[in-house]
Amino acid sequence: MNIPAEFNEIRPYTPEELPQIYEELIADPAFRTVVESVMPGVPFEGLAMKMRQCKTNLEFQKAFFYGLLWDLVKKTANGLTFDCSALPDLTRNYTFISNHRDIILDSAFLSILLIDKEMTTVEIAIGDNLLIYPWIHKLVRVNKSFIVKRGLNMRQKLEASALMSRYMHFAMKEKHENLWIAQRQGRAKDSNDRTQDSVLKMMAMAGEGDIIERLKELNIVPLAISYEYDPCDFLKAKELQQKRDDEHFQKTPEDDLINMQTGLYGYKGRIHFQTSACLNHELDELKKLNLPKCELFTAISETIDRHIHSSYRLFAGNYVARDLLMGDNRFTAEYTEEEKAHFENYVEQQIAKVDLPGKDTTFLRHALLTMYANPLINYLKAAKG
Repeated sequence: MNIPAEFNEIRPYTPEELPQIYEELIADPAFRTVVESVMPGVPFEGLAMKMRQCKTNLEFQKAFFYGLLWDLVKKTANGLTFDCSALPDLTRNYTFISNHRDIILDSAFLSILLIDKEMTTVEIAIGDNLLIYPWIHKLVRVNKSFIVKRGLNMRQKLEASALMSRYMHFAMKEKHENLWIAQRQGRAKDSNDRTQDSVLKMMAMAGEGDIIERLKELNIVPLAISYEYDPCDFLKAKELQQKRDDEHFQKTPEDDLINMQTGLYGYKGRIHFQTSACLNHELDELKKLNLPKCELFTAISETIDRHIHSSYRLFAGNYVARDLLMGDNRFTAEYTEEEKAHFENYVEQQIAKVDLPGKDTTFLRHALLTMYANPLINYLKAAKG
């Protein structure tokens, strides 16, 4: 396929480029060290040979990531389920826009779930702030990621957004790929999941016709991701206190690495992915309202949020957290005393993991309870509709 050169710096590698990238990865001692820690006892030379046999990105994903990720589910979760019954046509390509819980696993789990539905895996929007080492930069592009450039000035940001939008439309129309993008930059630290208008504005920069027609080209599907337990919850609470105590606080690359590792290997309980229907019909309805541009983007964001919020899978901990946060017993029918004690104990264990001088236990507990209560609070608001 003839891919425009303007996308060379951000797009996934093509099958023709893979052999060279494989050799660069195989020769990288840092990559070898990581592989040997993830797959102990497996000879690296054998893995290198297996890599060289993968002719496409999808073959690589199926040969390596598919099995590794399902093994990870067995070790760190109590099941991973997927409901895409709202999508009657699984042969179409979609842009999944989801809430964002885990740096790596949100899109990775989606891909293995799509494989099981005999759909193609997603091309993944990933921020370049996470590409800490050269081997990570190469591996994510083998794994069908396209790069979102961060830390730019206003003019550069506008140019980068326009380029990314053109690439997403190209990937959908010409490459016939599924796409995944988070509804906002970074994870919602308090689980109050809201779509940023700026994400939709970027997506509507390319394509044909008016804003609605451009967005319809991407076949947007809201996707709700629910984790019973978020292994990074204590790190998110810690970051909230750091930002409270220092308005100039910025996470370091090392912080991102710790979040990635904790998210991968920490306990998650039950995990559920739930799609809504493709938004194209609702976009047509919004078009009839003739809203000003800013109001239109806000209305589309709110539509996506409503679908995500109403599609959450709720667990006992969500109900316990909400009752503890509000200081009442509204949802006692949704959990047992044993489940309540278990969740309270879990919260205390997570607070104990926070390593901060001047650790504010009351603040951290409130932050953790808010994280687990917000999906229920938003679900109830969406249900009222």
